[in-house]
Amino acid sequence: MFNPGQKRDYFLAIFSFISMFARAGCLPRVAWTGCRRMGNFTSSTSLSSTSCAQYVREMVSQNCVVIFSKTTCPYCKMAKNVFNEIGATYKVIELDEHNDGRRLQEALAQITGARTVPRVFINGNCIGGGSDTKQLHQQGRLLPLIQQCAPCCVASSDGSGSGQFEAAK
Repeated sequence: MFNPGQKRDYFLAIFSFISMFARAGCLPRVAWTGCRRMGNFTSSTSLSSTSCAQYVREMVSQNCVVIFSKTTCPYCKMAKNVFNEIGATYKVIELDEHNDGRRLQEALAQITGARTVPRVFINGNCIGGGSDTKQLHQQGRLLPLIQQCAPCCVASSDGSGSGQFEAAK
C-alpha cells in the first residue's frame, strides 16, 4: 500500500496534526500529558485533592462573595461586572493563574456538582455561574443575599460601592 518513505511521511503528518491539537488544548490530558494550560504542576508546593477542597471551603467561609474564575472567560467577566455594578466587594480566585487551578476546579465540581466557571458563592452558598448571577441581579434577588453577609461586603447605603476585588493565588 505505502512504500517506506510514504509511511514515514504519513506518520509525520499524523504526528504533526495531533501535536497541533495537543498544543491548542483540544486533546484530553490523559492522551497528551505534555500539554498543561493551568498552573505549574511540577511545583513541589501543589496541593492534594483534599487540600484543594479544604482551600475552597476556607475561601468560601472567610469571604462573603467568592468567584472562582478564569481570566479569559466571558461568563466570569459577566459575574464580576454584576458585582462591580452593585458595588459589592468580592474575592476572586483566577484558576488559570493559580498553581493548583485544575485541582481546585475538580474540587469545585465535587462540592457544587458543576465543573464550569465561574462558580459564585455568596454567604457560603454556591449560587451558580455567570448567567445565574446576572439573572438573580435582574430579579432583584442578588443584593438581599449579599446584605445577609458581614457589613464589609455590602455596598454602601447610597448604592455606590468600591467594586474592588481581591485576587488570590
